[in-house]
Amino acid sequence: MTALFSRPAPPVDPGLVSRALEVAGRLANDAADVISATAGRGARPGVKETPFDWVTDTGRTLERHTRRVLAGEFDIPIVGEEYGVDAHLAEAGREPAPFRWVVDPVDGTSNYLAGLPWCAYSLALVDAHGPVVGVVADPYRAQIYAAARGRGMRANGTPVRLPEQTEVRGGILCVELTHGRFWPGMSALTEHAAAAHCAVRVLGSAALAITQVALGYAVGAVLDDYHEWDVAGGLGLALEAGAVVLNRDGAPDPFPGGGLLVAAPAVAQQIMEWWRAAQG
Repeated sequence: MTALFSRPAPPVDPGLVSRALEVAGRLANDAADVISATAGRGARPGVKETPFDWVTDTGRTLERHTRRVLAGEFDIPIVGEEYGVDAHLAEAGREPAPFRWVVDPVDGTSNYLAGLPWCAYSLALVDAHGPVVGVVADPYRAQIYAAARGRGMRANGTPVRLPEQTEVRGGILCVELTHGRFWPGMSALTEHAAAAHCAVRVLGSAALAITQVALGYAVGAVLDDYHEWDVAGGLGLALEAGAVVLNRDGAPDPFPGGGLLVAAPAVAQQIMEWWRAAQG
């Protein structure tokens, strides 16, 4: 099973990886402090696409801070939720950059606005083979999760390895809504999980949903639709912790577009069968 889901990805310059981890960790700590101090305390929301797609002063401020620090430390383009694609990536005729930073300053903004303790800051360094470095800050649990390709995952500096999980019974499967709505097949997926005595939870943060799989708290996470900044940091953690990442077709893919499953290796195929059946 492990060989089937192996991730063939080339190594990256160790100096770059170490510096990226250090800077990303500092930014995650900064963000955790800001989120903890302001969540649910009158942050001014604006609406982007739907009433569930919020943008806040906090998100803008954190992304601007992230961009300033990264621009001062690296010559690498940045993609973010609030300010979009960096000019380095947007210029026509340029060769694609070998790396990009991907940031979501407040993942789970509706929870943040309500003061519900479930939102995160997510930052990842990505290349053509997927996440190179991934960092997710969980302010409410005072945890900074960090991982780098080939170096494993850590929680507040302590190594994390996905515990062996051989059955879904009694486990939790995380899913997320799409634009505040159920996506086609979501109800059917829930029914398949319930029949196997696996609970389904919609928690409101894609980054934290994936992180729960990496930590062994959830057996899997199915996301039907997302932006790259929603998932990049979490995928970096999950892959280094020992989880598998599959695309909608069930093929291993370290950074899928258009739907993904993150799961413990021994149960990934079973959850994928539920998802396929739910999609008809």
